[in-house]
Amino acid sequence: MSSPQTTPQPLPRPAASSPEAKLTPSTLYVIATPIGNLGDITHRALRTLGQIDALACEDTRRTRIIYAAYEIPSPRTVLSYRQQNEDHAGRRIMGLLADGLAVGLCSDAGYPGISDAGYRIISVALEKGYRVEVIPGAGAIEIALLSSGLPTSSFTFKGFPPKKPGARKKFLLMEKDSPHTLVFYDSPFRFQVLLRDALEVLGNRQAAVCIELTKKFESIRRGPLAELTAAFEGKTVRGEVTVVIAGSNPKFAADKAGQTEANSEPGDESED
Repeated sequence: MSSPQTTPQPLPRPAASSPEAKLTPSTLYVIATPIGNLGDITHRALRTLGQIDALACEDTRRTRIIYAAYEIPSPRTVLSYRQQNEDHAGRRIMGLLADGLAVGLCSDAGYPGISDAGYRIISVALEKGYRVEVIPGAGAIEIALLSSGLPTSSFTFKGFPPKKPGARKKFLLMEKDSPHTLVFYDSPFRFQVLLRDALEVLGNRQAAVCIELTKKFESIRRGPLAELTAAFEGKTVRGEVTVVIAGSNPKFAADKAGQTEANSEPGDESED
């Protein structure tokens, strides 16, 4: 996900001496950071970022934006942890935990480990017996899902679809008969082909395209896949894209008029 941009308003922070402010040694703190609007950071995340002994982050320059914006002290040890250096950086993180340090882990935006590096080091830390604590915050999945107007009772997060057409269609075919709402991340350069392939494989279902969530130019367009595919064909957009598509249910399949039965039944999420 792209880095936060919006200038935040200052947030008061709990005193360092308060009981809840004390961090636990040899603990990996998995810290969610804003996906766009810096004002979405939590008090708990700021307190944790300000008190960890070391920080592993996807891009140190982007994470320092949060430190500068809220004027919180940066840890003495800051290292890059991303997919390209997971093995080397992971060993270093394990060494820091072994030395009794409280180590923070964050990505450029959102939760580390969700379509970003993080899963492997979390898994290894738990296997080695270290404590892992997640510091919650904003996530594009939930925001897009709620903004879409599609059923939220159950959903499947699919992450980024494959780049190759054949693999992408197989990826979609796996969910053709699933009743769950589908959520995808994609780049602004490829989501158009995701829409086209989804229309071909899944049929003309209701969907939503969410662009630049929580940022100044946030854009959400809802409608049948056929309509969305035509609307974005050949169009250039900026920023991260989250696509939400209805599950396999006649209530959310577009008819000839481009509407759904669900439109006449507000508040009914039943998938029976």
